[in-house]
Amino acid sequence: MAKRGNPNPTGSKPDKLMRDAIMVALNRAAKDADGKPTRKMALIADKLVELAIEGDMAAIKEINDRVDGKASQPLVGERDQPIQLMLNAREILKRRLDRLAQAHAMRSDGEHRTQP
Repeated sequence: MAKRGNPNPTGSKPDKLMRDAIMVALNRAAKDADGKPTRKMALIADKLVELAIEGDMAAIKEINDRVDGKASQPLVGERDQPIQLMLNAREILKRRLDRLAQAHAMRSDGEHRTQP
């Protein structure tokens, strides 16, 4: 029986198998236009920069997104449907406990309850 290698040598999650395969391929040795040793990832980066220099807007945008980070998208709602934000669990529980305490205080003021 032939011994099989680890199908996921990077140890990452199984749902990242394609990412792992692409990273292996990008890190393979290659030669640049001058015949100097490099990695395939460097060749792709060089090509992206060349396209941007030639005015390719998609390449320019990709470089800007990678270098400066993607521009944040503002949160906007419709006029008749404003944005609703989820409060964190601590704030929700605090509000509920406050309401329960108020209801209990109102009940205690209006009636005397006996313990069973």
